[in-house]
Amino acid sequence: MFGLPRMMFTEEHDLFRQSVRDFIAKEITPFNDEWEKQKMVSRESWLKLGENGFLGIQAPEELGGMNIQDFRYNAILIEELGLSGCSGPAIGYPLHSDIVLPYILHYATEEAKKKYVPKMVSGEYIGAVAMTEPGAGSDLQGMRTSAEDKGDHYLINGSKTFITNGYLSDVVVVAVKTDPSKGAKGISLVLIDREMPGFSKGKPFEKVGLHAQDTCELFFEDVKVPKENLLGKEGDGFKYLMTELAQERLVVALAAVALGEYMLDETVTYVKERKAFSKSLSEFQNTRFKLAEMTAALEQGRIYCDQLVMLHNEKKLDPAMASAAKYNMTELQCKVADECVQLHGGYGYMWEYGVARAYADARVQRIYAGTNEIMKELIARKILK
Repeated sequence: MFGLPRMMFTEEHDLFRQSVRDFIAKEITPFNDEWEKQKMVSRESWLKLGENGFLGIQAPEELGGMNIQDFRYNAILIEELGLSGCSGPAIGYPLHSDIVLPYILHYATEEAKKKYVPKMVSGEYIGAVAMTEPGAGSDLQGMRTSAEDKGDHYLINGSKTFITNGYLSDVVVVAVKTDPSKGAKGISLVLIDREMPGFSKGKPFEKVGLHAQDTCELFFEDVKVPKENLLGKEGDGFKYLMTELAQERLVVALAAVALGEYMLDETVTYVKERKAFSKSLSEFQNTRFKLAEMTAALEQGRIYCDQLVMLHNEKKLDPAMASAAKYNMTELQCKVADECVQLHGGYGYMWEYGVARAYADARVQRIYAGTNEIMKELIARKILK
């Protein structure tokens, strides 16, 4: 990479980055192979993240957090996880802190916040968000999971699928239909936790990639959810989802750029060492041009995402901007993955090589958090408004 100076970061940010990098080198990278075999990271790793202050840093101090409202720190965590090449943790940890936790901090009752936030910050409770259903993906209005009003509680029935952090989840933000007759205005969000009878989980899926990510189905059979576990107002769930999805898509974009940089770094090292026709691969014009193309694209992507992080800090990031970032950066990540595998030749197809794993892990980035086709539709709506 060119190493363009990133003016958005201060010395304090740099110190934080180094502490994150040191932690990842000691507590994440050495264990990633085993986690991939187990199809999930260990609960111990979550507790260590909490002990070191790397979970829910934006939570108020009275709830166990550090009350850091500067999203640049969150971005550093996401970037360094991506740069490690450990894709499962790079997706699961930020989802917990930067996607699930904001729903609770922004919309939960004080009672629910006191119950869940401290344990999420410590790593005792692992968070997930459940929107997708077997028969409803990007079309959230097509969901069927129901919430029947029983006075002091809701009775939840239905299922969700492709849930990141699902198997280990202790608290889940669940999208439900409180009034099926009202379409989007009939969607609400509730918190369901591991202690509630009727809440169960399927086995982790056998996925193409993200093998260290415990993705699974969730099942709700007559789950009694107290009214204090409703997030915000009944019927406003779709509005909350649309509001919070902007940050979710920025998180995915940041991870995509960092994972792309990881693959490029691995490939630069490889082509310098690998020889063909009595010279290193790095001496061939095709290799040099491919590296130049990827470097230029990733540098541009990083600068673009840096700008969105600063806009987000000023609460000026709109959904279309976030959609554009998610679309562009995940497409770039997949292109880089393909090019890096090609430059590795046959070795790029061997699982022991980081680029092979990164290639398999990259593909889903264009699907979750809203498919890239949906992203283009959202961008077009802003253009044609």
